[in-house]
Amino acid sequence: MPGPRPFLFDIGNVICTVDFEPVLARLTARGTAGEGRALDLFAEAKDVYESGGASDEEFVAQVIETIGFEGDRAEFASLWTGIFTENEPMAELVEALAGAGHPLYLLSNTNALHVDYLLRAFPAFRHFSGAVYSHEVGAIKPDEQIYRAAFDRYSLRPAETFYIDDLPDNIEAGERLGLASHRYDIADHGALLAWLRGHGVAAAG
Repeated sequence: MPGPRPFLFDIGNVICTVDFEPVLARLTARGTAGEGRALDLFAEAKDVYESGGASDEEFVAQVIETIGFEGDRAEFASLWTGIFTENEPMAELVEALAGAGHPLYLLSNTNALHVDYLLRAFPAFRHFSGAVYSHEVGAIKPDEQIYRAAFDRYSLRPAETFYIDDLPDNIEAGERLGLASHRYDIADHGALLAWLRGHGVAAAG
């Protein structure tokens, strides 16, 4: 039986489900910009923020100003972090993999406000030994730079590393770099378990 191998995990719609729509609706309802324009402005600011081009304070201030948000920073932060729900089957798998000795790392397009919230809110994240986040390295998946940052930081050999993500472009990038990659479908968790068993991962059940 093969020994423990490292894993790279995406966060959104893998470890946690993500639903922006209710939050965006509440933000725009509390703003003065028209809905369509507000969403465009919000998306632009989010992309800059998650690629490391703006600090927490700059991002919050920009969104509040551009959409005419009538609440304060605390209300915005509460809404902004309210998009996540734990994916319970994945949380159980993460715990089992960690218990079996597999080194676990996060590789995510995300931002500091979300990271701070996720690490506090969901116990599954305590099983990860490290992380590479887009806002820290200034690169967003599927840019190969963010993957190589993970390889270098944690001395990972791609051919020996499992990579789990939900987006096709990200999986394609992982495959190009030699990672054993699985595109995760949150509606078919069993497919991931079967894939892992096929690779000799006993912790997959």
